Amino acid sequence: MQEDTAESAIDTFLSAFNVSDDNYVVPLLSRALTPDVVFWGPLGRSEGIEAVEQFVLDIRRHPAGTGTMVRCSGVDMPGEWARYRWEFTVPDGGPRLTGTDVVHLRRNRIDEVIVFAGDIPALP
Repeated sequence: MQEDTAESAIDTFLSAFNVSDDNYVVPLLSRALTPDVVFWGPLGRSEGIEAVEQFVLDIRRHPAGTGTMVRCSGVDMPGEWARYRWEFTVPDGGPRLTGTDVVHLRRNRIDEVIVFAGDIPALP
């Protein structure tokens, strides 16, 4: 089932944010992402697992403390694209960030990630 494959890749990707040791980040990303992954993050477009690794490490070193990244929705997958909601929280009631990622899958791994941080404002 497509959703199960997408869910597995997404959960492996998100688990890289939560590992106990930075040395586990790349092995997890390598299981979830293609080597040529395109990552559209808050700072623009980048390519490759190394670029995603740097993003993950930056989030792991959040000034408010080590946070937790979780998927907080199901995975909706029409065709090769999937979307899901996520939440990042830091300990002791620090900053909380939510968003939606859209990912493209190729051969059971993510080859494109588009990060939408925050909620979409309602129309007036």
